[in-house]
Amino acid sequence: MKNKIMLITYSDSFGKNLKELKQMVDTYFKREINGIHILPFFPSSGDRGFAPINYREVDSQFGTWEDIQALAEDYELMFDFMINHLSRRSPEFLDFLEKHDQSEYADMFLRFKKFWPNGEPDQKQVDMLNKRKPCAPCEDILFADGTTEKIWCTFDNEQMDLNLESETAWRFVEKTLRFLMDQGAAMIRLDAFAFATKRLNTSCFFIEPEMWDMMKRVQGILDEKNIPMLPEIHDHYTIQQKIADHGYTVYDFVLPVMVLHTLFSQSSRKLRHWLEICPRDQHTTLDTHDGLGTVDVEDLLSEEELQAVIDKTEEYGANFKWDYSQKGHGGKRVYQINCSYYSAVGEDDDSYLLSRAIQFFTPGVPQVYYMGLLAGENDYELMERTQYDRNISRHNYTVEEIETLVEKPVVKKLCRLMQFRNEYPIFDGEMSLPDTDDSCLSIVWSCKGLEARLDARLKEKSFTITYLDRMGEAVTLSLEEDFKWDE
Repeated sequence: MKNKIMLITYSDSFGKNLKELKQMVDTYFKREINGIHILPFFPSSGDRGFAPINYREVDSQFGTWEDIQALAEDYELMFDFMINHLSRRSPEFLDFLEKHDQSEYADMFLRFKKFWPNGEPDQKQVDMLNKRKPCAPCEDILFADGTTEKIWCTFDNEQMDLNLESETAWRFVEKTLRFLMDQGAAMIRLDAFAFATKRLNTSCFFIEPEMWDMMKRVQGILDEKNIPMLPEIHDHYTIQQKIADHGYTVYDFVLPVMVLHTLFSQSSRKLRHWLEICPRDQHTTLDTHDGLGTVDVEDLLSEEELQAVIDKTEEYGANFKWDYSQKGHGGKRVYQINCSYYSAVGEDDDSYLLSRAIQFFTPGVPQVYYMGLLAGENDYELMERTQYDRNISRHNYTVEEIETLVEKPVVKKLCRLMQFRNEYPIFDGEMSLPDTDDSCLSIVWSCKGLEARLDARLKEKSFTITYLDRMGEAVTLSLEEDFKWDE
C-alpha cells in the first residue's frame, strides 16, 4: 500500500451508507485520503460488525458489493477478517445448533468439553487466561437435541470462538479470505488474532510457535494476490516489535497515549525514545473505533505517568474499558481509554493539530479515524442512549453535519497538514531526531535531496514545519492555504 493517509470509518458513520461515504470523501477529502479501512460491513449480530454472520454479503443497510468496488476504484481498501470468532447466527453455527455432533461444523467451534480435560477450567486455569471478562470465557449453548454445552466465547456473547486446530475451520478461513481478495481488498486486517491460538494451561493469548504458524498460513493465502496482512493486537509494545521482526506490518498503538503524555507533561523525552525504537513498517494511529490502548505503553511510561494520562482524560470526559487478566496486577486494570482524541486533548485546536503533526512525522502509514478527521467531540448522548461506553467516540455523521464541520478552522488546517503528508515525497526516506531540550521535539525526514522538519514547542502547544522546495530553498508550511507541491 502507498505510504499515504488512510481513513478509518464505519459504513454508516460518514454519511448513512457506502454511497454517501464515497460522496463525502470524493467531495471534501480527495487529496487528504488515499486508503479507507471500512470497518466490518458484513451482516452481523453484534459488536457493530465484529460478529460477522456471512462474509459473502454486504449488509443491505450499507449498500452492495458494487458500492465497495466503486470505492476500490479510487481508494485502497482494508477489510477486516475476524479469525478468532464467528457469529452465533452464522449458517455454520446454526447448523451446529441444529445437528450438534452430526453437524459438518461440529469441530469448527471451540468446545469447552473437548478443550479442558475436566470439561471446564479450574480457577487456576481461568486466572491464567488473558481475558476481557471477569469469568471463564464461554457461553452456555442450548442445542436442538435439548442438551447444553459450553462454547468458548472470548468477547461479546454473539462471537463464538473458532477452533483453529480444525481443518473445517481452516477451510472456512481459506475460502473466506480468497473471496474477500476478489472483492477489492488491498489489505486484510486480522482482527483479534492473538486470541485465536489456544493451548492448555497457558494464557491462550499469542501462543508461540502456534501463532507464527497461523500467521504464516494466513499470509500464504494472501500472497496469492500479493495482499499484505495487518495483525491487530493490543499488548506490551515488545509484542509489536517481535511481530515486525518476523516481517509483518504492525500497528503503532503506543502513539496515542504517548502523545497525550507528551502534551500533558510538556516533555518529549519518552516520545523521543519511542521514535528511536518503534518499528518502521507500521500503521500509526491516534484514534480508532476502539479506545486508546494503555497496555501498549507499559514500561515505556511509568505507572505514575500512565495514571496521569488516565486521570487527565477522565477529567475531559473519558470512560474506560477494563482488562480482567491477572498478569501480576491482582485484579482488573484500565485496558483502553474511551474518548475521542479531540476531546482527549481538551478540545483544544492547537493541541490537536500538534498531535496530528507528530503522528504524520512518525514512521509508518498514518490512519485517521473519521471522528478525528472532523475534530469530533465526545458523543455523550449516543453513549447514554445506547448504554454502551465505547459509543462515546462512535458518532454517526449525516451528510449535512459533514458539510458543516468541514468549515471548522481546525478541520481546514488538519486537511492542509494531510495534504502535505500525502504529497511531499519524503516519508519513505530517512528519519532523524535532532537534539532538543525536553520541552521541544524535532523530527527530520529526508529523501532524494528533499527534506522536511517538524519543530514542536510543547509548552506553547505550537509547531512549525519547514521543507525544501524544488529549488532547494527552505519554505515554512502554511496551514492557512492549500498545499501546492504538485502544482
